[in-house]
Amino acid sequence: MKVCMVVPNAAVKGGIASVVNGYRGSVLEQKYKICYVESYCDGSKWQKLGKALCGYCAFLGQLFCDRPDIVHIHSSFGPSFYRKMPFIYMSCLFGIPVINHIHGAEFDRFYENASERKKKRIARVYGKCARLIVLSEEWKERIAAFVLEERIEVLENYCKIPEEPYDTGRKTEQVLFMGELGRRKGCYDIPAIWQQVVKEMPSARLVMAGDGEMEAVKEAFVKQGIGSGVAFPGWVRHAEKEKLLRESGVFLFPTYNEGMPMAVLEAMSYGLGIVTTNVGGIPKLIQNGTNGCLEKPGDIQSMAQDVIRLLREPELRRAYGGSARALAMRDYGLERHLERLSMIYESTAKNFSADRTRK
Repeated sequence: MKVCMVVPNAAVKGGIASVVNGYRGSVLEQKYKICYVESYCDGSKWQKLGKALCGYCAFLGQLFCDRPDIVHIHSSFGPSFYRKMPFIYMSCLFGIPVINHIHGAEFDRFYENASERKKKRIARVYGKCARLIVLSEEWKERIAAFVLEERIEVLENYCKIPEEPYDTGRKTEQVLFMGELGRRKGCYDIPAIWQQVVKEMPSARLVMAGDGEMEAVKEAFVKQGIGSGVAFPGWVRHAEKEKLLRESGVFLFPTYNEGMPMAVLEAMSYGLGIVTTNVGGIPKLIQNGTNGCLEKPGDIQSMAQDVIRLLREPELRRAYGGSARALAMRDYGLERHLERLSMIYESTAKNFSADRTRK
């Protein structure tokens, strides 16, 4: 089976690229003939526009010269939705089933608060897809409001599980945040959380790994009078990311809106004590008091106390981290994810062929 996968450039910062990069060189490529068409890159608006136009041309070349059996599009909400529309319409024009893999988190701003005209456009575009892949049951319920439920599949994200020993060089008083620095991830709550933490634990260290609104977030720490004790290494990848995950004791992720965050999965796989929020697919990963701490978004006081407790009680932190890692190993490895994705490919191709035969 030939699969044309519409993806961001491998160097793009963010969860979609992280998911797709795990497919490259995996057993998925041994099972299927996969062509990657890149439609997005980081950079200026002109660089992004150029990348999209090159992607459309490369995609047309695939449709005419090496017709795929399935088109697998990785998308989000907002501008990503509109960039992917031409791929969906071209695929339908050529009679090729589309699997739209939706990674976005801000569905309320994109659809629920949109005009009726925009809602109809979104429903029409999604309705042209043979399958929609979402990251959690919560997102399935929300999208099923305007798309047939039988077309929606839940495929949770995965993490690459490090082998033992996974916690070499662990600094028990180091707290890690990893992700886009901005309001949606709760980064402007972290200075208030951290002010309470360092009051109780003056030797604690915080690493804010990521990019985005870095200068504004730094300024928020300065206003709290704690700017000198926080490290901002920027966006981390590969060995640098692995080092931070191995050496940190607690993972703080006070997000307001998520699908199935790769950052939490990665923290689980390295056995960190996790403090996060009960949004999106996170409650499927973290059970409060069992393998981490789960609070409501914006509950600064509770999250601060959770971090302090995990820093003060290393045995509790290790117990939570061990349980989180065990869950990641059991249910969220790459192999299991790819098996599920293969089943979606096979059923989509089979059902699409049967539908065309009936017509």
